[in-house]
Amino acid sequence: MIVKYGGNAMKSVELRRAVAAEIAALRASHPVVVVHGGGPVIERELAARGVASEFRGGLRVTTPGAMDVVEMALCQLNKQLSQDVGGAVGLMGRDSDLLRAEVFDPALGRVGRVTRVNADLLRTLLGAGITPVVGCVAVGPDGDALNVNADTAAGAVAGALGEGIVFLTDVDGVYRAYPDPATRAPHLTRAEVEDGTREGWIAGGMIPKVRAALDALAAGAPYAVIASGMTAGVLAAAARGEAGTRITP
Repeated sequence: MIVKYGGNAMKSVELRRAVAAEIAALRASHPVVVVHGGGPVIERELAARGVASEFRGGLRVTTPGAMDVVEMALCQLNKQLSQDVGGAVGLMGRDSDLLRAEVFDPALGRVGRVTRVNADLLRTLLGAGITPVVGCVAVGPDGDALNVNADTAAGAVAGALGEGIVFLTDVDGVYRAYPDPATRAPHLTRAEVEDGTREGWIAGGMIPKVRAALDALAAGAPYAVIASGMTAGVLAAAARGEAGTRITP
């Protein structure tokens, strides 16, 4: 299983370690690859250096100077998460060409879209019983680092390995009438997601999440789950199909 981890689920050390403990427990039944972002950590490091943050279409405009800070912040977080999970090795996309990417939009600067995943490296580590923890910095065509959205990076990894993915977020899944919890959809097909986006009951911050899920399916993942990283036991429940919203082709 691929676990995309980031955002609100890592804002506190206590919550971060609780999620890490769940990942460690899940390994008893599922080999796991963790792919993480680090928006709150990046924001803190940029602010400490007086670098303003700008977003376009949900993506961070990343100048070469900002890219250095992003990579530094993610590298540090990567090692912390690996230590929290235990039995893990922290990797960035530049390690053994793990993630190759192309520039997404020149107007965004050093922002990339994953074009290739070194799946053999991940399979080798998993075969040795080691959990890969992957930070979303990739290698660009010029050999320098590119900042990659963690949702799309995780989807690319899931597709390359042909495994299911759980996107940990701050809501319990996709709602047909948000925020009424009774309207959470336990299962949606690709067609239903596309209909929901068109009809408007999938809207706002949920749109980039379901797009990442659909991209993962298109890349070869058999399913994608959107679930709350703030809920205890969510990963085991998601593996059983009992948490969040499971999206299938």
